[in-house]
Amino acid sequence: MAFPEESLSQGEEVRLHLHPHWIVVFWPAVMAVITVGGTAAAAFLVHINVLFYIIAAVALILFIWLSLTPYIVWRSTHYVFTTKQVLLRTGVLRREERGIPLNKVNDVRTTQGLLDRILRCGTLIVESAGEAHGRSELYRIPNVIRVGNTLKELVAEDLDRHHLDEEELRAALKEHREAGGTL
Repeated sequence: MAFPEESLSQGEEVRLHLHPHWIVVFWPAVMAVITVGGTAAAAFLVHINVLFYIIAAVALILFIWLSLTPYIVWRSTHYVFTTKQVLLRTGVLRREERGIPLNKVNDVRTTQGLLDRILRCGTLIVESAGEAHGRSELYRIPNVIRVGNTLKELVAEDLDRHHLDEEELRAALKEHREAGGTL
C-alpha cells in the first residue's frame, strides 16, 4: 500500500518512506508455510472427504489470522520522513495518521538490543514539544542509526530554513522601520 501524496503539503518532499523491519513478518511467513504444508499433507493423508474440508477450513482461518493479517498490518504501517514533518500512519480498517512537525522535534534517540543490532533494526524515539503525546516510539525501524541521522539532518535543515542570520535580521528591521513600524 503506497503512501498517498495527499497527506503531504505543497512543496513537501519525502526523504524516507519506511515500513517496519521485515522481521515483523518472519513468523507470520513461517506460519503460512506450516499452514499450507499441513493442509497439503492432510489432503494427501485424508483424501477428499468431510474431515479434509474441516481441516481446510481451520487451516484457512489460521492462515488469515496468523499470516495474512500481520502482513496487511505491516504493509499498512508507514513511517514517512519529509522536509517538513515525520508522519506516522497505521491501521487497516481504522486509520490513524500523526504528523510531528520538524520544528517541534526536541530529541531523536535510537535504541538497539543485541538481536536488533544483528538484524540492523531498532527503535527510534522522537520527543517533541507542545504535543499531547510528546514522545513517539517507532519500533523495528530498518537501519535505525541511518534513519535517526537522517531525521537529525532534516531537523537541522528545517531550523536553518526558518532561522534568520544577522544580515537578514538587519534587513528585515530596516524594511520594517522604513515602512513606518515601531518596535
